[in-house]
Amino acid sequence: QVQLVESGGGLVQAGGSLRLSCAASGRTFSSYHMGWFRQAPGKEREFVAAISWSGGSTYYGDSVKGRFIISRDNAKNTVYLQMNSLKPENTAVYYCAAAPVGLRIHLYYSDLRQYAVWGQGTQATVSS
Repeated sequence: QVQLVESGGGLVQAGGSLRLSCAASGRTFSSYHMGWFRQAPGKEREFVAAISWSGGSTYYGDSVKGRFIISRDNAKNTVYLQMNSLKPENTAVYYCAAAPVGLRIHLYYSDLRQYAVWGQGTQATVSS
């Protein structure tokens, strides 16, 4: 089972960009689909983006389509989330998560219950 560590969060002005990284330990990173979720204060954790084990398929929440890009580098055991045109409402703790490759990712990519491993989260704050 992998362990996940996020980094790259911080404070940015509205309209700016951040690039989040999620580094996975272990040699089985390519056996997992990967997702990014976020949780704002007082709100439920919500889906942001997901990527299949090979990187061949990507999925996005409606509110981030066209602004965020998920990618992965299996040689580096890392998944990324490039966040552009950030808005104050994007302020949240961002979590990466891993789902076993057996998951039909095209059906369940936004269902957080399908993700077996979670990182500790990284805070992203967007000021107005």
